[in-house]
Amino acid sequence: MSVHMKRKNYISWDEYFMGISMLSGMRSKDPSTQVGACIVSEDNKILSVGYNGFPIGCSDDEFPWDREGAEHETKYPYVTHSELNAILNYRGGSLSGAKLYVSLFPCNECAKAIIQSGIREIIYGDDKYNGTPSVIASKKMLDAAGVTYRLYDKTGRSITIQV
Repeated sequence: MSVHMKRKNYISWDEYFMGISMLSGMRSKDPSTQVGACIVSEDNKILSVGYNGFPIGCSDDEFPWDREGAEHETKYPYVTHSELNAILNYRGGSLSGAKLYVSLFPCNECAKAIIQSGIREIIYGDDKYNGTPSVIASKKMLDAAGVTYRLYDKTGRSITIQV
């Protein structure tokens, strides 16, 4: 009987789940910001994914994608963020103890949903809005609620798939 060595260059859990978050974000029709999220159980099973976009029934061709103008003429009052979409897409019951991989640090509104859903850890890919009122409030609530968060440690590995 021969003994075979296992493959050594497989991707880590963090690379896998952040990759799924990033791939999910590629579904977004938003021309300026594509964000993806992946919710994972404590035993590394994917529970749900989401990306930023308009609610079901709100046409991507009829609602605005603009970032400037009168508030109701911009995307901001209409777009559902990836984290909230992933939470709302989950159909399995409790998310208590789960981890959230997300390509952009959550805003204050998503932080509320993350806390209320029972997610206990956030792994984020970018914190480009650090220092803004929304992220300051988000971190204050997450800290108070005991939800941990850490920056994804980029490995620099290029993952290519052909579809």
